[in-house]
Amino acid sequence: MGAKIIKDPVHGYVEVEDPFLPLLDSPLLQRLRYIRQLGFSYLVYPGAHHTRFEHSLGTMHLAGVMARQLGLAARDQALVKAAALLHDVGHGPFSHAIEPLAGEYLGRHHQDVSLLLGRSDVREVLGAMGIDAGDVASLIQGTHPLSGIIHGELDVDRMDYLLRDAHYTGALYGTIDAHRLIRNTFVMDGHLVLADAGINAAESLLIARTLMRPSVYFHHVSRIGEMMFQEAIMAHVARDPARGLEALIRADDSACMQALLSSPDPVARDLSRRIYERRLYKRALYIGRDRVNTAHMARYASFERRKEIGKKVAEEAGIAPSCVLVDIPPFPGDMSLSVQVRHRHMAVPLSEVSPLLHTLNETRRGQWRLGVYTPPEFREQVGEIAADILHVRPLTTQEPLF
Repeated sequence: MGAKIIKDPVHGYVEVEDPFLPLLDSPLLQRLRYIRQLGFSYLVYPGAHHTRFEHSLGTMHLAGVMARQLGLAARDQALVKAAALLHDVGHGPFSHAIEPLAGEYLGRHHQDVSLLLGRSDVREVLGAMGIDAGDVASLIQGTHPLSGIIHGELDVDRMDYLLRDAHYTGALYGTIDAHRLIRNTFVMDGHLVLADAGINAAESLLIARTLMRPSVYFHHVSRIGEMMFQEAIMAHVARDPARGLEALIRADDSACMQALLSSPDPVARDLSRRIYERRLYKRALYIGRDRVNTAHMARYASFERRKEIGKKVAEEAGIAPSCVLVDIPPFPGDMSLSVQVRHRHMAVPLSEVSPLLHTLNETRRGQWRLGVYTPPEFREQVGEIAADILHVRPLTTQEPLF
């Protein structure tokens, strides 16, 4: 069987076997060349222009290594690799930046690929390979028995994006030993289980995820860019949000940004121009969960509810509503509590053999930040008003112990 060899900066050389080339060349997958992997992180890290396309290639490569390690039948190996290659085709422009809006107004997330695979020429290509498009969709959505390979807690998707994001940002916290993890993964009673020898590599991956959150994935400049982008999007589609978002969600980064820059709506034009020229809003308020009622804040995580808070702040400050953007990210969930480890001939949760896990989950919870962003000239005023409206608790200081 022939193969195409592609040079990859993370994995060296990635081999794409002949049957997979039509998938690789399909418009559905080629579109990912023009979707940034990290959304607006390039505003912080100038090198972060890598794309969903190369990440998909890398994920396919690691999925193939994992499938061989597990001794899967040839047909299942092909299924896993196809799903890995196609797992991100549902992403909209700027990746996760637009996803909360798609979820809120369209009820759809990037893993919901059934319609995409059913309508495109990809279905025929998969059929010619002896692969059912429905099986690919269920594997991507996490409902297939083999989903843990690309849709689990120590999956090849995470392995690739941590390595790739670390490489392109230069934030080397994401460096992990993917191949040691894979070599120590096997099937036990129909589930993926980790050998004892892989525990340190698993902990390394969890540490990498924890350290990359504040430094890359939730860096405040990236979050400001995302909030400005979401505000511009919703101003652009205000007359018919669902229909407008449906038209934008299949665009790539450039087409989406061009639509905003030339929007008939002045707010969309202004905010997108600010992003384009990197004239970003600043932090008026940026606080952890210890200073707010987290249960109360969770109810305001949607765009519409965050917009309500922003309008109240803007009204009191006497400025335009679009000048106050409220950012209430979801609270981070616990990592890898269900990953099983073979320990003394038994399969036990990773949490039972890794005391580090509890510390990392506490660290993640402490990394959460609520932000209120505004143009530089309004920072002080907006910060004070927002703190009052959000009932922010004052900072506490501890007396020195000497």
